[in-house]
Amino acid sequence: MTFKELGISPEILKAIDELGFENAMPVQAETLPILLNQDVNLVALAQTGTGKTAAFGLPMIQKMDYSNKDTEVLVLCPTRELCMQIANDCKNYAKYINGCTILPVYGGASIDIQIRALKRGVKMIVATPGRMNDLINRGRVDISKIKYVVLDEADEMLDMGFKDDLDNILSQAPEQRNTLLFSATMPKDVERIANNYMAEAVRIQIGTRNQGSDSVSHFYYLVQAKDRYSALKRIADYYPNIYAIVFCRTKLETQDVADKLIRDGYNADSLHGDLSQAQRDHVMNRFRHKNVQLLIATDVAARGLDVNDLTHVINYNLPDELEQYVHRSGRTGRADKLGISIAIINLKEKYKIKDLERQIKQEFTKVQIPTGKEVCAKQLFNMIDKVENVDVNYAEIETFLPDIMTKLEGMDKEELIRKFVSLEFNRFLEYYRGAPDLNVDESRGSRDRDDRGGRDDRGRGRDRGDRDRGDRDRGDRGDRDGGYKDGNFQRLFISIGHKDKVVPQRIIGMINDFTQDRDIEIGKIDILDNFSYIEVGADKANIVIEAFKDQFVQGRPITVEIAQPRNSSSRDRSGSDRRSGGRASGGRSSDRRSSGSSDRRGSSDRSSRSSSSSSDRRGSDRRSSDRDNRSGDRKRY
Repeated sequence: MTFKELGISPEILKAIDELGFENAMPVQAETLPILLNQDVNLVALAQTGTGKTAAFGLPMIQKMDYSNKDTEVLVLCPTRELCMQIANDCKNYAKYINGCTILPVYGGASIDIQIRALKRGVKMIVATPGRMNDLINRGRVDISKIKYVVLDEADEMLDMGFKDDLDNILSQAPEQRNTLLFSATMPKDVERIANNYMAEAVRIQIGTRNQGSDSVSHFYYLVQAKDRYSALKRIADYYPNIYAIVFCRTKLETQDVADKLIRDGYNADSLHGDLSQAQRDHVMNRFRHKNVQLLIATDVAARGLDVNDLTHVINYNLPDELEQYVHRSGRTGRADKLGISIAIINLKEKYKIKDLERQIKQEFTKVQIPTGKEVCAKQLFNMIDKVENVDVNYAEIETFLPDIMTKLEGMDKEELIRKFVSLEFNRFLEYYRGAPDLNVDESRGSRDRDDRGGRDDRGRGRDRGDRDRGDRDRGDRGDRDGGYKDGNFQRLFISIGHKDKVVPQRIIGMINDFTQDRDIEIGKIDILDNFSYIEVGADKANIVIEAFKDQFVQGRPITVEIAQPRNSSSRDRSGSDRRSGGRASGGRSSDRRSSGSSDRRGSSDRSSRSSSSSSDRRGSDRRSSDRDNRSGDRKRY
C-alpha cells in the first residue's frame, strides 16, 4: 500500500518521496490509518528496524496544530543515538511544513542550550527519559499541552533502568493525552505500563510475539570454547565484505576481542560503557562510514544504534536473557534487506539454541566453520571479482602503460596472473597453511576436549560441569554452619535464584565468562528462590566478586559478596540447611531444594546489607553505564 493511499498530506508526501519512500512497511500500513483518523492509545509490537519511526512520526507531524508554539508531542527513547536518529528522521519528514520544530533532548549535551531552545517553542520533543525527567523537575519544560506521548523501544528503556523516570514523566503528562507504545518484545514491565497508563489501547502485532524478523536467517557454529576467537576470525575471513556487530557479554571481553582483532590486522573497534561520549561518537562515526567493518560491542552500549545495512550480527557469546537475542538479531535484515545472525557456541551452550528457537519461532541452521582452504578460495574469488569490476581510469594510466609493458614483456599471461594473484593472496595461504578443523564432533560427546583446551583430567583442568566432587572427600561440609569458609573454599552470596530461572550450569557459565579465568574451583551450589550460595576457591573469591560488579540480570545489578556466618539459632528457625548432594556438577544437580522460611529470612537479612555494602561498591558504575544523568555530565548509553 502506498503512503498516498493511506492519507498522508501532500507536503509530507513530497518529503518522503525525496527520501525514496513509496510503499508502507507492515507496521506503517497497520498504524497509519488508525493514528491519522483517531485519537487513541496504541500498543504496537514490532521488531527493531521495521519502520516504527515513520509509523508514529508521520501522523504526529500531520496532526499537530502549527498556529501556536505549544509542545504537543513527546517521544521518549532509550539512548542518545536513537534520540538523534528519530529527531533527524522526523525533521526530514517535516521538511515542507512550516513551524514544525523538533528538538532532540538527551544527556551528555549542554542542558543550558537545550533549555534555551525549549524557551523558543518546540512542537515535538524527542528525549531520553533521564534528561526529560531532569528538565521536568527543574521546571524548564512545559508538557501541559502534550497531546501524544510516544514510548519507542519501551522494553529497552525498562531494561536500562528507566522505570522510575518513565513513571514520573507519564504521571505528570496531561490525563487527556494519548500514549503510543512501540516495543520489539513485551515483557511484564512493558505490559505494566500499558495497563497503568493506556486505557482501552488499540493493539497491533506485526508477526508473532517476541518473534525474530523474517528477514534474518539464524546460524550457529559449534566449537570448543578455547577456539571461539579463532572461529570468529575464520568467519570474518570467509565473508570478505562483512559489516557486522559482534556482541560480547562484558566490557572486559569486548575490549579484549577488539584489541586482538586490531592486532591481527582486522578493521575493528570496540563500543562499551567505559568509553566517553566523545570516544563513542568517534567510534560510531567510523562504523557508520564503514571505516570499521567489525564493531565489538556490549548489549548496553549497542542499544539505540541505527545502522541499516549490517550484513551480519555475530553472537560471540549468547546473551543471558534470551529475549535480548531478539534485539541483537534485529539489528541486521533492516529496510527490506536480508541479514544473517550467527552464534558461536560450545557443547554446553547447545541447549540455549533450542530455547531460542522456541522463543523466536524460527529454526537455527548448524553450519561448519570454514576450513583454511575454503577461506582462501573465498578470498581469492572475492579479489578476482574486484579486479573484474574495477573502474579503469584510462586517461590517467595511459602515460604509464609503455613503461609497464616493457617491464612485464618477459612474462606470459599465465605467469603474470599467478604473480598478480600471489601478491595479495600469499598472506592468506601462509596463514591458513595447516590450519586445524575448529568444528566439534558432537558424536564424540564427552570424549571431546573440554572448554579449557583439553588440559589433563585432573583437578582444575577438568570441566566443572562434569567433575565429581565426591573424590575430594569433603565429608559433611554441606551440613556445617559458621565461617562459610571451608579449607580451600569460600562461600559466596549471589543475588539471583529460582525466580531468575538460573540453574547451576548458568551460574558456572557466568563465572567462566565474567572472570575469564578457567582455573577457579567450584564447590557446592545452593539455589533458593531469590538468591543463591556458591562455593569457590578461596584464593579466587575476590576475583569472582569483582567480575560480577558490572553485571545485570533482567535489568537488575547482580550482587556477589562473601556470605555471612549463620548461628545455630537462625538455622533452627529456618529449618535444615538443605544443600546439594555429593556432586556440584553442571549437568547432575542433586536434591537442590530450599526452605521457604529460610528464603524469606535470607532475603530480609540481605536487604539491609545489599543497600549498604553493595550500593557504595557499584553505585558509580551503575549510574554511569546506562542511565541519563540529571546533571548532564555523566555518560549515556
